[in-house]
Amino acid sequence: MTYTIDPQSWKQEMTAFREKTNAFYNGEITKKEYKSFSGLYGSYAQKGGKQGMLRLRMTAGRITKEKLAFTAKAIQEHQIRRIHFTTCQTVQLHDLQPDTICTLAEEALSAGIVTMGGGGDFPRNVMCSPLSGVEADEYFDVLPYAEAAGEYLMTFIKSPKMPRKLKVGFSNSPANLTHATYRDLGFAANKGGSFDVYSAGGLGNNPRFGVKVAEAVPPTKVLYYIKAMWLTFCAYGNYESRAKARTRYMQDSLGGAENYKKAYLEKLDEVFASGEDLDITVNTSSVSKQPDGNAPESSRVFSQKQSGLYTVMWHPLGGQPSAETFCKLAEYLADVSEAEIRISPDESAYIVNLTGKEAEKVLELTEDGASSLFETSVSCIGASVCQVGLRDSQELLLSCVKAVRDAKIPDGALPQIHISGCPSSCGTHQTGTIGFRGAAKSVDGKVQPAFVLYINGCQTQGNESMGKELGTILQKDIPEFLVALGKTVARSGQDFQTWKTANPEGIEQIAADYLIA
Repeated sequence: MTYTIDPQSWKQEMTAFREKTNAFYNGEITKKEYKSFSGLYGSYAQKGGKQGMLRLRMTAGRITKEKLAFTAKAIQEHQIRRIHFTTCQTVQLHDLQPDTICTLAEEALSAGIVTMGGGGDFPRNVMCSPLSGVEADEYFDVLPYAEAAGEYLMTFIKSPKMPRKLKVGFSNSPANLTHATYRDLGFAANKGGSFDVYSAGGLGNNPRFGVKVAEAVPPTKVLYYIKAMWLTFCAYGNYESRAKARTRYMQDSLGGAENYKKAYLEKLDEVFASGEDLDITVNTSSVSKQPDGNAPESSRVFSQKQSGLYTVMWHPLGGQPSAETFCKLAEYLADVSEAEIRISPDESAYIVNLTGKEAEKVLELTEDGASSLFETSVSCIGASVCQVGLRDSQELLLSCVKAVRDAKIPDGALPQIHISGCPSSCGTHQTGTIGFRGAAKSVDGKVQPAFVLYINGCQTQGNESMGKELGTILQKDIPEFLVALGKTVARSGQDFQTWKTANPEGIEQIAADYLIA
């Protein structure tokens, strides 16, 4: 059985969205009233309440030709300058006027892009390993199942409202890029061609690793586990306190992981006993294009499991591509057979299914992106835009990149870092080798912009760890700290991971000079 919702069916919702949006920007309703409404449509007002953003759901992070063409056209026609690839594999358009927000939300439906449920207390964009289907060492291609899950979860948008958002992820290997083992619900592929299922995990306040609730689940059965997750959350989720209305809090409220697992499996039994047919059939497809014999050489090019075809990685600084580069890339890819873009949870974009010559052209078009591992660092949109942000994470990242470049720190001497402007962990600061979370610190009676430093987070399945909180560093001192760290590693002649293994206390020792009481 398949669950497919015609995107056009959501058009009837747009009249109410436009009316409420106009009311807010005309000053007729409060920010709080509008936020509780607009999240359903994938839109929030930005800081200051004069402009807004629109979140384009890209199920499984996949930007098909049709979706790419629409997005590029929207950027050009509405002169959109701020674009953000998010850690939940969506594309956010920023600094929009109210009429543009509503118009694009409706027009996107014609390209198969649904913004509904992009915010608020609803199932969010389903995540998937970005190279699923083309990665040489993956266990199996999980993309079709992630897309089927995304379609099914859209049917819950009109169901009884959940306590808070529900994030679902699929992982094709132990790299665990989507954090499947610590999402609200995660499907982690295994060697046997099936999924292990994890539930009630998440980052942010009170972070938790997921509870393994099932093993060796046939991929065709994933919707049963999604239905059970929804029933469990509706039954046991906290409707009274929004601060605790996420699935990870159920581990505590139900008396521990084992009791949570028992409650979940009871709901799963109910789903199977109901007789509802939730088996899915996916259409497996293969890449049919032929290689051209060229073999491009670049650290940004990866060989696919399809012999002679390539993927190019493009990481705009801070996950914010320039409008010009995005549109030029879209124009070129329009005529490249079977090529498409996959957004990664680290805000990179992977352009897949390229011949050697095509990969060389894409490399040329995307040369404005990150040129080192450190420059692929992750950042949320930041407090200059986000209403709830505490600190401008984008500003911090750019200042750090400049300092590292000026100091001529070699590639490999610093890791990818993760920056969140607030405790919500949109920049996934808790799962990076080095992470920063926006804060404030009083120095000599004056409040200063600062960030809390986390170290030694890891997302790899089997070695997962939440970052250890070390203390607080003033924002102005963070670039200097990273330069000092990079110089120390460079002097060793080792790359960062090798140095860190040999010096397990090394980061803490260098950070000690910058932490403030």
